[in-house]
Amino acid sequence: MTTKPSLIVSSLDADRLDTLLASPDAKSFPGRNALESELGRADIVDPEDMPPTVVTMNSTVRFKVDGSNEEFTLTLVYPKNADSSGHTISIFAPVGSALLGLSQGDEIEWPKPGAGVLKVRIEEVLYQPERDGDLHR
Repeated sequence: MTTKPSLIVSSLDADRLDTLLASPDAKSFPGRNALESELGRADIVDPEDMPPTVVTMNSTVRFKVDGSNEEFTLTLVYPKNADSSGHTISIFAPVGSALLGLSQGDEIEWPKPGAGVLKVRIEEVLYQPERDGDLHR
């Protein structure tokens, strides 16, 4: 059995996500229970106490695919800010929910287009609002 990595979530993100999950739009979100479960097991900290290497809402993260030199960058966003550019991932996407609260060095399984999964490592949190004092995002 694989142990889940520890999660750290800012109180500001937790409050905003609780509000979002209570909204009528979230009722049809298929990953709702998984996100609620992740939030339930997270350590909640004040934004100013957030370690700088943790993925928070609106963080931009550089990933590396295990076993290759392939890297990509995504920003974890609220559903209203997700777009088709390929540069954002919604917290409502299963992988988005899985990213919240993880740290540099953590690995997750990422669904491949078509079928199967890739193991992906969080290489670097390039931008984190809490680290930059940008709490009104």
